[in-house]
Amino acid sequence: MKKVRKAVFPVAGLGTRFLPATKAIPKEMLTVVDRPVIQYVVDEAREAGIEHLIFVTGRNKGVIEDYFDIQVELVGTLQERNKQKELDLLDSLQPRPGTASFTRQQAPLGLGHAVWCARDLVGGEPFALLLPDMIMQAERGCLARMVELYEQTGGNVISVEQCDPQSTEKYGIVGRGEDVGTGFHITGMVEKPKPAEAPSNFYISGRYILQPEIFSILETQEKGAGNEIQLTDGMLKLAASQEFYGYHFTGRTFDCGSKEGFIQANVAFALWRPDIRNRVFDDIGELLQTVEPAEQLAAQ
Repeated sequence: MKKVRKAVFPVAGLGTRFLPATKAIPKEMLTVVDRPVIQYVVDEAREAGIEHLIFVTGRNKGVIEDYFDIQVELVGTLQERNKQKELDLLDSLQPRPGTASFTRQQAPLGLGHAVWCARDLVGGEPFALLLPDMIMQAERGCLARMVELYEQTGGNVISVEQCDPQSTEKYGIVGRGEDVGTGFHITGMVEKPKPAEAPSNFYISGRYILQPEIFSILETQEKGAGNEIQLTDGMLKLAASQEFYGYHFTGRTFDCGSKEGFIQANVAFALWRPDIRNRVFDDIGELLQTVEPAEQLAAQ
C-alpha cells in the first residue's frame, strides 16, 4: 500500500457568490478571522502527513501562489523591527522549497476536469483531494482520520456527513454497507437523489483519498450535470473495479462558498481562539440584544 503523500486543491473557481469582493481577491484568500480560507485547508492536509501541495489554479489566482511564497521585503522589515513572533508564525506556515506546485485549469470544465489537470504532478500514486470551500473544525482533522482509515482498508476513502433525510436532493449521497475499521463500506453513490430514492442520508462532504486510476477515467469522461466533467461520475466508474469506503466526520463543516457559511466559520473559529474568544462572545451577545428578531424584520 502506497502512502498518501500528495494533496490536490482545486482553486480555479470564480467565486461569483462573493462579488464584488472577488473581482480583486480570490475567494480562497478571503479571511476567516486572520487566515485565508485556503490556509485552513492546507493546515488540515499537513496535519495528515501530506508532503506535497498541488494547487489547480485559474486566471487571476496568482495571489495564491504569492501567498505561499516568501515575501522578502516583509521578512526584512520584520527582522529590522525585531518582530520574532510574527517571523516564527510566517515560517511555520511556509511550505518547504519544492513542496508546493501550481498548474492551470485553463477552462471551467468542472471538478473532475480540475482533478485531471493535476495528473502529471500526482503521478501513479494515491492522493488526497480537498475542496477549499469546505473548512472543517475538529480536535483532529478530517483528513488525518481518513488517512488512518485508508491505512486499514486501502482503496478509496471519502468523507461523509449526515443530512436531513428530506434534503438529499442537495447532495451526492452514498449507500452505507458494513462497518470496516473506523469507517464503512460504500455500496453506491447517487447524485442528488429524491428522499424516497436515496440509499441513505450520508452525503459526500469535500474530502477524498483517491487512487491514480481515476485520471484515465476522467480523461475520457463525458460532461454531466451542469455541462461539466463531474468527479462523482468518474468515481462511479472507478467503483466498478475498486473499493470505496466512507469516513463519517462528526465535527463541524462550514461551506465558505456561501455567505452564510463564511460568516458562521468566522464566528466559530473566533470562538475557538483563546486570545479573542471572550471578547467576541461578549460582542456577539451585545449585537443580538440590539438586532430586531427575525420575525419582526420579515414583517416589515
